[in-house]
Amino acid sequence: MRQPLRWPWLDFDVDDVAAPAIAVRVDVTETRAEVPEHWHRKGQLVFALGGGVTCRVPGGLWMVPPHCGVWIPGAMRHSNIATANARIFFVYIEPGAADLPDRCCTLWISPLLREVIIELSDCAPGDARCGFLGSILLAELPRMPVQQLHLPIPVEPRLRRIAEALADDPADRSTLAEWANRVALSESSLARLVVKETGLSFGRWRQQLHLIVALRELSAGASVQQVSGDLGYGSVTAFITMFKKALGKPPARYLSDIAQNGGSAFVG
Repeated sequence: MRQPLRWPWLDFDVDDVAAPAIAVRVDVTETRAEVPEHWHRKGQLVFALGGGVTCRVPGGLWMVPPHCGVWIPGAMRHSNIATANARIFFVYIEPGAADLPDRCCTLWISPLLREVIIELSDCAPGDARCGFLGSILLAELPRMPVQQLHLPIPVEPRLRRIAEALADDPADRSTLAEWANRVALSESSLARLVVKETGLSFGRWRQQLHLIVALRELSAGASVQQVSGDLGYGSVTAFITMFKKALGKPPARYLSDIAQNGGSAFVG
């Protein structure tokens, strides 16, 4: 039997609330916070107004930059990790209450929807204003454009081992041959396995992780210089070149466009 979903900021089980949509605000302190793996009947939108959040689900890692949200369908196991000083909103939605995807995805959050979520988090579930705001949210959320800020994490145990090691130490610059040796495969076999399981080459797969980590840390206020060093780049110029080649814009411009108008946030 599932244990009631209760965290330090919740004094109730969200699955027991009958409202079609409710929102909970979480202000993270000076250190990062992690919600352990769990699941609930309701679908969940993880929305970051400030700082960054990373969501882990079976088979993937999803980045939540400011002004975007990650949609997690109901009954899917997941965990959330927030950067220090993040300002997060968890929106819980009854299954079938809105025409939302049956898979995880990153959604841009419009200024209107952002304000609705903020106001909804201040409402007591069950009152008339909560119902009104919830109806607006359920009408607007399915209209939000999808942003593919996603790292595929295979279930194949050797690749999952590599993925977890890179997530723990994204500055690791080990070559494909070195990784192959660690997991007892030939270099060519590992290269084929990565493509088969992720649809990406090894180099592109690792770059995808770097982009997700970079966006998370930049969104939390880290400097380009700091992020470049943390990811193991030899120079800031090399990092900016990689970022611009992948996303079409240098880091500052990219984040500015996301915050102002939901500009293209496609990764991969």
